[in-house]
Amino acid sequence: MTLLSLLDYASVLIFAITGALVASRAQLDLIGFAFIACLTALGGGTIRDLLLDRNPIFWIANPTYLAVAAGAALVVFFTAHLLESRLRTLIWLDSLALAVAVAAGAGVALSLDQSAIIVILMGMITGCMGGLMRDVVVDEVPLVLKQGELYVTAAFAGAATAVLVRVYEYDTFLALLACAIVTWILRAGSLFFGWHLPVYKSTPPKT
Repeated sequence: MTLLSLLDYASVLIFAITGALVASRAQLDLIGFAFIACLTALGGGTIRDLLLDRNPIFWIANPTYLAVAAGAALVVFFTAHLLESRLRTLIWLDSLALAVAVAAGAGVALSLDQSAIIVILMGMITGCMGGLMRDVVVDEVPLVLKQGELYVTAAFAGAATAVLVRVYEYDTFLALLACAIVTWILRAGSLFFGWHLPVYKSTPPKT
């Protein structure tokens, strides 16, 4: 198994679990669990592959990814009630999935010798779009857009780190490891310590 395949499998599994946890909070049936899990797990990678014109798309080339996502949904369907706080588990698992998925997206773009900006964008898209679609479908405020939290910023910083390390070290494994670490540290710091960027605050118009 290649490094990129391993990253894709890891991101699919973890994002599928977050999707199934969201489905449990929405009290969906088993098919709903599988749908949300697959949408979350495969959504970002699908958009990445479409934009990069990778043919076939990764889960069509290897349907095992679908089986992994559906299997995760099945397990969560029967075990979600055992968790003391599904929301807390969801948020922290999502932070881990973000880190892995950003590295996976950046890695695919690097393997295709894309420019730095495309590598960064593919990392961000792979990391953010699945969770965004998950939350929109179940009518929750997307974690991507939560006010005062680092999410897209963490994905951007992680993917940019991959580019920088690859330029100076030319070691893909090291670049993607640094990408995942930076992404997770920023996201976890935002959740645990409240790290955030300044947010826009409107002021009354002058009379």
